[in-house]
Amino acid sequence: MRRGVGVALLAGAVLAGGGVYGSSAMAAVTTGASAAAATAPMLLDSITPTTGSVVGVAMPISVVFTDPVAPSARAAIERHLKVTTSVPVTGAWHWFSDKRVDWRPKGYWPSGTKVTLDAELSGVGDGHGRRGVHAYRHTFTIGADFETTVSATGHTMKVTRNGRVLRTIPIDAGSRTFPSWDGTMAVIDKQRWVRMTSCSVGITCDPHNPNYYDVTLPWDVQLTFSGTYVHYSTGDPNPGHGQGSHGCIHLSYANAEWYYDNIKQGDPVTISGSPRGKAAGDNGYADYDLSWSQWLAGSGTGAQTV
Repeated sequence: MRRGVGVALLAGAVLAGGGVYGSSAMAAVTTGASAAAATAPMLLDSITPTTGSVVGVAMPISVVFTDPVAPSARAAIERHLKVTTSVPVTGAWHWFSDKRVDWRPKGYWPSGTKVTLDAELSGVGDGHGRRGVHAYRHTFTIGADFETTVSATGHTMKVTRNGRVLRTIPIDAGSRTFPSWDGTMAVIDKQRWVRMTSCSVGITCDPHNPNYYDVTLPWDVQLTFSGTYVHYSTGDPNPGHGQGSHGCIHLSYANAEWYYDNIKQGDPVTISGSPRGKAAGDNGYADYDLSWSQWLAGSGTGAQTV
């Protein structure tokens, strides 16, 4: 099943800008909409992960602006988004849109790496007349290498920590009609309970349709913004025998609870064997679904070792 109604601010995102910006001086030089654009500040909507957090080895740094950034301004902005690490790491920025830019290493982060983002954006322009009025600092740590690999056709999920297999778990993945995403998705967040409805994800709003559902289920680990979860399902309480979900990965109740208790934001979950193809890189934090060459193609400054 997929994400239901009432989508909240995703866990791990933090409001990074705001405040009052005076406009008393702008009338002397210009008026109207152009004045607002010329004097409004360039602010950040969010920086993920939150400062002080411990995250998985596939977690990118994701910076979201409140307003669009022009292509001509992106390289300069990247140079003012300074990443430093406790051990040398090669990575790069990549623009998914005119508002979102992510930084990820070429491979996964080494466990134990301490990471700092200094966004020195004061006075930096966005190419549309706005300039930064704040500096931001986020620090976080890369935790244990906790990885999950799912075989949709084999109906199994292998979980490792620092290379050691912890469990091999029976699962059911998406059906042929509603297949799961392939590829690697970093965990977005997890919630004890989530209400999931077929209407909210565009499957059906008709209660008489056999694909209709409206249920609240426990032990939910979110993989995509579009509503892919690893979770327990009352409709599939003993998985391991088929592919019958609406795109999610179903576990038994006991395994779902164990998985929920051990997983953290940024841990990679890699699914194979599904006919749907890879999730888009910005459908959550599926940054590693892009090859390194594809990643660099979206960067203004290229690879850097920090």
